[in-house]
Amino acid sequence: QVQVVESGGGLVQAGDSLRLSCTASGRTFNRNGMGWFRQVSGKEREFLAARTWSGEAAVATDSERGRFTISRDNKKNTLYLQMNSLKPEDTAIYYCAAAQGTRIGTAAAHYEYWGQGTQVTVSS
Repeated sequence: QVQVVESGGGLVQAGDSLRLSCTASGRTFNRNGMGWFRQVSGKEREFLAARTWSGEAAVATDSERGRFTISRDNKKNTLYLQMNSLKPEDTAIYYCAAAQGTRIGTAAAHYEYWGQGTQVTVSS
């Protein structure tokens, strides 16, 4: 059974940093495209960043995304999202996703496997 599990969320103050982690298990994911999304209640899931096993990366184009850095450790089947200078508007549930194949995409529909999400709350 495939499992995707996020960790690292929490309650922080504006300006703080967090690093989210995502571990995929149940099959070998070290060559699958993986990405991060977030969702605020009542809104669509929003693409943040994605990375292939070979290092190709896609990052959302909003200027604020310059604060977020995606990386992965293929040996550990783990994906990371480093978030710096957090703002209250970054408050959301953050999801990790893995694609069926090696390619990455910016649409949620591209990804087959999803974690349960980890809550990030940024207070002002």
